Amino acid sequence: MHRAEHNWLRARSPTLDEFDALARDAFRALPGEFLRLCGDVVILVEDFPDEAVVAEMKLESEFEILGLYTGVALPFQDSFGPPRLPNTVHLYRRPILDYWAEHDETLGDIVAHVMIHEIGHHFGLSDEAMHRIEDEAG
Repeated sequence: MHRAEHNWLRARSPTLDEFDALARDAFRALPGEFLRLCGDVVILVEDFPDEAVVAEMKLESEFEILGLYTGVALPFQDSFGPPRLPNTVHLYRRPILDYWAEHDETLGDIVAHVMIHEIGHHFGLSDEAMHRIEDEAG
C-alpha cells in the first residue's frame, strides 16, 4: 500500500505571513513590464475584508470576496492632483482558503489568479474585460 507523501495529520492552513509570502511570489512572477508599471502598488493580506468593504459592496458575507483593488487606476492618475493613498491589492486569506477547499485548483494558482485580477484593476480593466481576456486565453 502506497502511503501519501504529505502528512495530513500535521497539515494546517497557511498563516497570514505564509500567505503573504505566497502572494509576493505571485506578484514577482508577473511579466517585467507589468511589474514596472506596478511600482507603487502595496500588497496587503488580511483574513477578511473590513465591515466598510462588506457594506459598500453589499455583500451578504465576508466570504463573497477574494480580493480587492483600492486606489486610482493608472489611466486615471494625475501627478498634479492632490496626494492620494497608495494603490493597494487586498487579498483575503480566509475567503481564498474557503474557495480552495471547494475547488480543484492549487492554492498557489488561486492566489496568482486573484493577484492578476486585482492588478488588472490597477491598469484600469473592468471585471468584464478581464473575464473576456481569461475566456479568450483559456
